[in-house]
Amino acid sequence: MKRLLLLVAGLLAASLAWGEVKVVYHLSEGIPQASRAIGNIRNHIAADPTVKIVVVTHGAGIDFLLDGAVNARGQSFAGDIGDLTGRGVEFRVCNNTLTSRNISKDKVAMEAKIVPSGVAETANLQAKEGFVYIHP
Repeated sequence: MKRLLLLVAGLLAASLAWGEVKVVYHLSEGIPQASRAIGNIRNHIAADPTVKIVVVTHGAGIDFLLDGAVNARGQSFAGDIGDLTGRGVEFRVCNNTLTSRNISKDKVAMEAKIVPSGVAETANLQAKEGFVYIHP
């Protein structure tokens, strides 16, 4: 176990030394959380334009990525999603959520990728790909 921890610490140090920062934003709480996250992500990119950001959604967290989704002021999320995608942000939607909520895949924003499980995707990004976890 100690050897594994040293290996992980070494990989993290090497990653930071190379300047690559990878972050997974985990959204599961609905429209208010998505609105906060979009602001956080914009600020994050402004502070570090080289950051690699993946937004993983499940449960109510997928709602802002569905056709016609609007924020609390009635503004569409479509423009924000397109803008952030243009800046390299990736959006991933949980297929388990789509299935359990009986939502057709064609209702998901075209910029988003559907993954088998949002929870598993978040864990894999952290454990296998060295992403830092943020839950806004």
